[in-house]
Amino acid sequence: MHIRGDHAELAVGGRLDVRSAADARTVLHSAVDDGAGDLVLDLSELDSWDATGLGVIMGAHRRAGRCGRRLVLRGVPPQMQRLLVATRLHRILAIEGGIGVETLPRV
Repeated sequence: MHIRGDHAELAVGGRLDVRSAADARTVLHSAVDDGAGDLVLDLSELDSWDATGLGVIMGAHRRAGRCGRRLVLRGVPPQMQRLLVATRLHRILAIEGGIGVETLPRV
């Protein structure tokens, strides 16, 4: 997993899973704490995430809300869009461009 960017926009690539969760959490929390306004999280280079990785995203979302910021997901890959829909988190998280639920293939 790799994360690059600053307190306004971060690009996440690789796997966001139990092995990378602690590092990702540290980077995301620092970005939330050090900035203002929306924090854009570009996931277009993300290969996969597991429940722990999704928990890191949700934790950053909650922390951003407490800091008066908003976490915005950009470039969410289709397989991860399906997971967000299945867990109904697409209704909670801000997703740039939204998710076309009707266009996602059935699993």
